[in-house]
Amino acid sequence: MMIAKPRPEAAPDLPGRISAPRAHHFRGSLGRFATGVAIVTFDGVTKRHGITVNSFTSVSMDPPLVLVSIARTTKAHDELAGRPFTVNILGAEQRQLAVHFAGRPGPEPLWLEGETAPRLSGVLAHFECKPWAAYAGGDHTLYLGEVVDFAYRRGDALAFANSTFTTIPESQLGMEDLL
Repeated sequence: MMIAKPRPEAAPDLPGRISAPRAHHFRGSLGRFATGVAIVTFDGVTKRHGITVNSFTSVSMDPPLVLVSIARTTKAHDELAGRPFTVNILGAEQRQLAVHFAGRPGPEPLWLEGETAPRLSGVLAHFECKPWAAYAGGDHTLYLGEVVDFAYRRGDALAFANSTFTTIPESQLGMEDLL
């Protein structure tokens, strides 16, 4: 087992920043945390957008809030500000959708009209949101949305860990049946 030794010093020319070699290791360390895979969809000024993300979390039950973290370098980043959006959670069989919206286009997905924002057909779960707040977070923006509609289906989840896609079997998912 390799354990990275922490170094508190930052790159001398950029206070508070991680040097390039350490940034590579930092990203690799973060990749050890397995996440689900989601696509944020919304209507932009001139076209419909989708962005593959794995930085998604619930924030509050009352009111129901969720958060997505979007890189400022993403083409649709600025258009998302102040717009309703949908977080589409992918099923294990939807890897091609994740790749499509990560910048390697494949067949055009089937879009559905939501109450507030467009969503994708057949996803494992979706959360339609109206904008709540946005916060600067380094090279990302943290967008909070108030959930106004949601649904889910049964099935295995698509996950991402160690720079590769994997599956989380449905038997390992959720506590909704326990509550």
